[in-house]
Amino acid sequence: MRFWSDLEVELMIDEISEAAIEAIEQAAGEAARAMALSMLEREAAMMRELQCWQFEAESYQIKIKQTQRNGWRNMLIAGLSCLAAGFVLGFTTK
Repeated sequence: MRFWSDLEVELMIDEISEAAIEAIEQAAGEAARAMALSMLEREAAMMRELQCWQFEAESYQIKIKQTQRNGWRNMLIAGLSCLAAGFVLGFTTK
């Protein structure tokens, strides 16, 4: 059985400490990369959702414009119909 000197024990402790510090730094780097990737994934999901909402808003705006155009057209048709009916009633009741 071999006995270790104080210097050898201290050198082994230093080597083990350095290896542990490197492992901790590597783990911290990997955790930081994982966190950054997670943030990017969440941001991408939010961007996709935003695009869906924008598409829906644009489609509603198109529908509103079509409805407004149809409303003006219907109002014009109703006005002309009433004007024509007024002329017809006016000429037939004399």
